[in-house]
Amino acid sequence: MIPGLWVADDDGEIVGFAWSWVCGELWFLAQLFVAPDRQSDGIGNQLINKAFAHAEMRGAPIKALITFTFNNVSQGLYIRHGLFPRFPIYMVGVPRDRLAPRLAAPRLRLESLTADAIPYDRLAQIDVSAVGVSREKHHRFLLGDSTTRGFTIHAGNECVGYVYISGGHIGPLAVHRPDLVESAFAAALSFAAQSDCPAISAFVPGASEPALKAAIDHGMRLTFPMLLMSNRPFGDWGSYFPRNPGFM
Repeated sequence: MIPGLWVADDDGEIVGFAWSWVCGELWFLAQLFVAPDRQSDGIGNQLINKAFAHAEMRGAPIKALITFTFNNVSQGLYIRHGLFPRFPIYMVGVPRDRLAPRLAAPRLRLESLTADAIPYDRLAQIDVSAVGVSREKHHRFLLGDSTTRGFTIHAGNECVGYVYISGGHIGPLAVHRPDLVESAFAAALSFAAQSDCPAISAFVPGASEPALKAAIDHGMRLTFPMLLMSNRPFGDWGSYFPRNPGFM
């Protein structure tokens, strides 16, 4: 049995599943799927009840997820279970050749995270200031992925954040103050533009006006709107970009 994973089985046929993870006080529903022809059978309700039991077992009082803005059925299910909309999160993207002419010299610099010198304590401090919990296991996962590069973000001699970049996609990105997010994003865009990836993308919270403005100023277009839902406000989403809807 995998903690946090539930599968709905109907006589050998998988008709739905739910998967969640926990970091400290935060429980996050990474995925919940029910076959379209079975969505009126109460399977989603059973799965989310099972998933909530994972949160209770781990003592995580904060419950959250990211879902599609157009999925009214799922949003209704989550609201009935006490998770309410907080703000949109936008997938944004731009062709690399369109981005390059808009780049200016970055005000912050990136330093590569290497396996023999990973400052987990500092990363944890940044995570706590941005999302309210340490995410050490997620850093270990990302740094073990050969397709992903991790960086600390520096202002002078001070480490002020981190970012991961994979295949032209930026995120997660976190800084310890929201006034740094625009410059951190610009530095990440400058690095990503040096790759041979045809397109550059990021997942930008609507709670961060500077980040959205920076995305538009760099020629990025909104390609896919999603929605953060939770049982209570948490973190400082002016300081954080998720990686994707399941990883956060």
